[in-house]
Amino acid sequence: MKHSDITEKIIGASFNVHNELGNGFQEVIYQRALVWEMSQLDLNYQREIEQDIFYKQLPKPIGTRRADFVVEGKVLVELKAIKELEEVHLAQALNYLKAYKLEVGLLINFGSKSLTFKRLVL
Repeated sequence: MKHSDITEKIIGASFNVHNELGNGFQEVIYQRALVWEMSQLDLNYQREIEQDIFYKQLPKPIGTRRADFVVEGKVLVELKAIKELEEVHLAQALNYLKAYKLEVGLLINFGSKSLTFKRLVL
């Protein structure tokens, strides 16, 4: 699978965070803990990068969005801290992949009793 070396490290780091903190915190707490974990793995990441959203041939963006992380410039990571992932969260992550022009993403949920994640590929 494309970029599996990176996604495996991110997933492992996410399990470390969830094992330590459990569920029940706000998303930002998991973001900050994941920053520490990814740093320990020497993963290069950018956090909350704002991306312009364009529509058709309009010369100006119609809005912006922020993904939680882009790791190694190749993998988009979107975090959630909710009871259960829904289709709307998957659609959001897929739209982010398109907007950021990336092929691989992870949708990770820390809010359930067990860590859940989906690997996304365009």
